Amino acid sequence: MGLSVLILGLIVFLGAHTFVTFRDVRASAIARLGIGYRAVFALVALLGLVLIVYGYGQYRAHDWIQVWSPPAFMRHITIGLMLFAVIFLTAAFIPSHIKTWLKHPMLAGIKTWAFAHLLSNGDLGSILLFGSFLAWGVYARIAAKRRGDLGVAVAPAGWINDVIVVALSIVIYLALGFAFHPMLIGVPVFGR
Repeated sequence: MGLSVLILGLIVFLGAHTFVTFRDVRASAIARLGIGYRAVFALVALLGLVLIVYGYGQYRAHDWIQVWSPPAFMRHITIGLMLFAVIFLTAAFIPSHIKTWLKHPMLAGIKTWAFAHLLSNGDLGSILLFGSFLAWGVYARIAAKRRGDLGVAVAPAGWINDVIVVALSIVIYLALGFAFHPMLIGVPVFGR
């Protein structure tokens, strides 16, 4: 049951995010729905996210299927890559040289997060979850490049925003590792 809900959630969530890459169809939907487009998109994405979280939780509790056992050292690689994923995601919201270099920092962060978790999780649900997000991230980056979306072209003057991105990312990374992941996911990140 949990695996089916997870898959449905992935279809709904990633389907909504794939829809926006088809700019002509998206523009038509915006023209028809006006401001309601954002509300519909947000509701569909939220529904998908809720289904993913619920389905993955149910899968972990009742339907666990181990496909392969990653070597223990992969966990350390995942932890290291996650710092970069958080920096990339944070850079998406703050103008900086990092944001300019990455062009699409949100996609870079999602791909890094998904790849990192694929390295240290060998169960079917995790492979589906993180593999789907990684595949979508690759697709979305290719779609952006094909439509000529080059991201932010000019970095702001100075490096203060880059320092802010890194410092804020370290705080978020530590909060995720010490609080969020152990409490909500049930898997300790540091000091296992």
